[in-house]
Amino acid sequence: MTFTGSGMTPPRPPKPRRAKPRATEPRPTERRTVTLATDETAVRSWLRGLRLSGFSFVMMGLLVLAVVVLAPSVRTYAEQRKQIDQLSDTVAAQQDSVDDLKAERERWNDRTFVTTQARDRLSYVMPGDISFLVINDSGASVDGAADTAPISTDIQDTDVDWVDSVFRSVMTSALAPQEAAQ
Repeated sequence: MTFTGSGMTPPRPPKPRRAKPRATEPRPTERRTVTLATDETAVRSWLRGLRLSGFSFVMMGLLVLAVVVLAPSVRTYAEQRKQIDQLSDTVAAQQDSVDDLKAERERWNDRTFVTTQARDRLSYVMPGDISFLVINDSGASVDGAADTAPISTDIQDTDVDWVDSVFRSVMTSALAPQEAAQ
């Protein structure tokens, strides 16, 4: 076979293999005693023995970057959760208030409750009822002295203009000096 002019290269002869030198005797391992300096601790020597690779530095960098990127988001999330809890408490309190107001409205729809409130608050009475108004039921007079004047059964009529009396009362209270009001 000729290889000239055909564009093919001839095959190379195989290289002879080198024989590996064999150790006839196993080498004994040397034991070295490690002496620690007086200020060096076992932890320091362990830390010095750590070998950090480029991969370790990249992973630590990614971890620091993740903390820097995620810390504000976590803080915002915590603040929003706190705000949501506060608003939920406010909504619950307002719902309780709404329920109380609905119950109050239902009571006012009851005719008996309205009648009772009219009697208590406005001193209304039903037709045919007799109303008694007790002003001082303790028996003692208001100013401390015993009332010796007889009680009259006659209705007395006065000639006082009530509009003028109310106007004078309002003007007197409005124009009173400040120290007297205190």
